[in-house]
Amino acid sequence: MFILFYILLLIIGIAVGAITGITGSSGVIVVVPVLSYMGINFKTTIGTSLLVDVITTTIVIYVYLKKKTLNIFIGLTLGLGAIIGAQLGSTVAYIVPVLPLELAFTAMTAYMSYYTINRSYHMNKARKHLNLNKNFAFFAGFLLAIPVGMLTGIIGASGGVLFIFIIILLFTMKAQNMVGTATLAMFFSASSGAIGYARIGHIYYLAAVLIGIIALISGYYFSIFAHKIDQKYIYRFLGVVFILVVISEIIKIAIL
Repeated sequence: MFILFYILLLIIGIAVGAITGITGSSGVIVVVPVLSYMGINFKTTIGTSLLVDVITTTIVIYVYLKKKTLNIFIGLTLGLGAIIGAQLGSTVAYIVPVLPLELAFTAMTAYMSYYTINRSYHMNKARKHLNLNKNFAFFAGFLLAIPVGMLTGIIGASGGVLFIFIIILLFTMKAQNMVGTATLAMFFSASSGAIGYARIGHIYYLAAVLIGIIALISGYYFSIFAHKIDQKYIYRFLGVVFILVVISEIIKIAIL
């Protein structure tokens, strides 16, 4: 039984590193379902997933910084908004209904799965995004990151998918830069959320550390791999991740 436990943690760690390293998305779609299946409290699986995201993103951010495919200012702007939102979210967690937020998140993610996969087949066409003044685009990104942070505080979603959505909407950059920037923002969001869950005692530290260490190694190599492949494959991989998130959310909503 103990051997199976550690094998599952190994598999989770590799998968989380791959997802974060290539797409800049959270490993929540892997960590939460598997740990829940192993009988761990649902809130604890969320807190554990956030701590795993904190650990994993550090190495991914390092690689993207080294490759100069990360916009620090945009990442910090989104991250600051998310930190504020996460604190607000933890405050109103027992007041705001979670279901409407999850439904909206699921619907938007479904659209993003269509958008990214479709985008991968039309790479030569100009990407559509809001034509905003640069300063206003940063301000809009900051404001949009606040509800993303609130989702972190309320339901533990560290926002990788949503940060990518904001970047696609407001800014123009290559897929690799988009992933690196979203990962930096996710680090701040996940850190704020993890602190909140640690405060209420809902983190399984052994699992988080073991998964995180494995994901560090996996994320390093998959981050390097992401810089060697065509952008269209990153978009397609993103699309698949978005679809898995949608399926995961539908199952979670149906069960809860």
